[in-house]
Amino acid sequence: MGQFATPPQLALEIAHATKNLFSSSDKVRFLDPAFGTGAFYGALLKIFPAQQIDWALGYEVDPHYGTAAKSLWSSANLQLELKDFTQAQPPSENSSKANILICNPPYVRHHHLSPDVKKRLRKITYQTTGIQLSGLSGLYCYFLLLTHKWLADDGVACWLIPGEFMDVAYGRQVKEYLLSNVDLIRVHRFNPSGSKFDDALVSSAVLWFRKPAQHNNQQKAQFSFGDSLELPDVVKSINLSSLSSKQKWSKLTAAPKNRIETGDEKEASLRFSDLFEIKRGIATGANKFFILTPEQAQNFDLPDSFLTPILPSPRFVSADEIQADSNGLPVIEKRLFLLNCALPEQVIRREQPALWKYLQSGIEQNIHNRYLCRHRNPWYTQDKRAPAPLLCTYMGRNEQPFRFIFNHSQAITANVYLMLYPKDVLQRYINEDASLMREIWKLIRQIEPNNFIAEGRVYGGGLHKLEPRELSNVSIESIRNVLPDLSLNQTRQMSLF
Repeated sequence: MGQFATPPQLALEIAHATKNLFSSSDKVRFLDPAFGTGAFYGALLKIFPAQQIDWALGYEVDPHYGTAAKSLWSSANLQLELKDFTQAQPPSENSSKANILICNPPYVRHHHLSPDVKKRLRKITYQTTGIQLSGLSGLYCYFLLLTHKWLADDGVACWLIPGEFMDVAYGRQVKEYLLSNVDLIRVHRFNPSGSKFDDALVSSAVLWFRKPAQHNNQQKAQFSFGDSLELPDVVKSINLSSLSSKQKWSKLTAAPKNRIETGDEKEASLRFSDLFEIKRGIATGANKFFILTPEQAQNFDLPDSFLTPILPSPRFVSADEIQADSNGLPVIEKRLFLLNCALPEQVIRREQPALWKYLQSGIEQNIHNRYLCRHRNPWYTQDKRAPAPLLCTYMGRNEQPFRFIFNHSQAITANVYLMLYPKDVLQRYINEDASLMREIWKLIRQIEPNNFIAEGRVYGGGLHKLEPRELSNVSIESIRNVLPDLSLNQTRQMSLF
C-alpha cells in the first residue's frame, strides 16, 4: 500500500523546521492524511506545548498500521480515522481546517493504481485545484493536491515526498500547483547517495508551502541540498517567477563538480540529439519467456528465423567493445536470443508446430495477459529494433554511472540500454570513413560524467538513470575534433526533414 515509515529523527527535524514557519501565538490545528503509526504527530508533541495544540486529525487506510496507532495514541488529543483519506470530505469552514499539515504520503506507482481509482483521483484533484494530473502520477501526487481544501488560509504544509517530481514529466503538474496555487517557501533535496529510508530505493525531498488567501508569485523560495535540513550543503534563494521555465528543479542545487553547459551556451553547442536518434531497448513484457539461451532455444526446437540475438544485462557485458563472429553474433560469454515472430496464430499452428507448442505454454502461464503482451497484436510479437553501433547503459551508480559500448554485432538490446543510431548528417561522414565511429565512441567516453548526471535523474542510494530525451540534451561539442567542418545550423535544419 505504499507504506514507508518515516524515521523518528527525520520526523523531528521536519517538525522543527515547520514550527519555524508557524506563529507562536496561534493554536495548532494539525492534519496528517497518511498517519501511519504517527511519527509526525509524535514529533509535534515534542516541539509544541500541549496547551498550544487545539486539535489533531489523522487518516490511515491500512488497518495494520491504523489499529496499532489507535492503541498507541489512545490517551492523546487526537482524532484518528481509519479511512481512505482520498474519499473523505474536507471541512467547509476555514476555522475547521488545519493550519499545520505534515505528511509522508503513500508511494504507490501509477501502474499499481487501478484504472477506476486513477480516474476518480484525477477527477477530484482537478475539481479541487483546477490541475489535471498526468496519468503517470504516483499516489503521493494526488495526496498533495487533494489536501488543498483541507488547509486553512495562511496554513503551512510540509511534505516528505520522492525527489523525482522535480525532474520527471509527470512532475510538471505538481510544480504547476506549487507555483500557481500556493506560495512555495522551501524545497530541500536530500543527498541521494544516502537514502532516508532503509526499505525504499528513492531519493527524498521535503517541501514547505503556505496557502495564502491571495497567491503571490513574485516572492522567492529557498532551495537547499544536503543530508541535513538545518545545515544544508547548498542553499539558494530563487525567484518563483523564474521557476516555470526550469524543467529540472534538482539542478538548482547541484553542487558544481565539473563544467556543465547550460542556457544559451548549450543551445549553441552540438547535442546528442543533433547527431543521434536515441531509443530505449525493447521491453518484452516477460523476459524469462521471450529471452532464451541457445540451449533453451534448441531444447524447444525453436526456428532460427524467429530468434534475434540480444545482449544480456550490462553486468554480464564486461567489455565496452563487443566484437562479432562471422554470423554477426556477439562474441560474449553469455549469448541470448529474443523470440520474435509476427506471423498470425493460424499460420504458426499450421506451419511451425514447435513454435506453436512453445507459445501455448506461454498462454498456460498467462503470459499473453500481461500488460505489454495484451496490448500487442499478436501478443508474442516484439517492437522493431535494428542493431545500434553505440549503446549506453540506462542506469548505474557511483561517479561514472553510464557506460558507452561500441557494438559491432547484430545484437539488439532490452530496455536496460539506450540505443544510439547515427542520423543522416553523421552517417554520411561514417560512410566515407568507417573509422570515424571508433573516434566518436572514444570522444563520447571522454565527456565528463557529471554532464550526463546533470541531465538524468537520481534515486536513493545514488542510483542514476538516463532516459533517451535526457541523453539527447547532453552536449557533444567535442565531436568537432574529428568533424571540424560540421555545421550546427545545417545539422538542425536537416533534422527538421
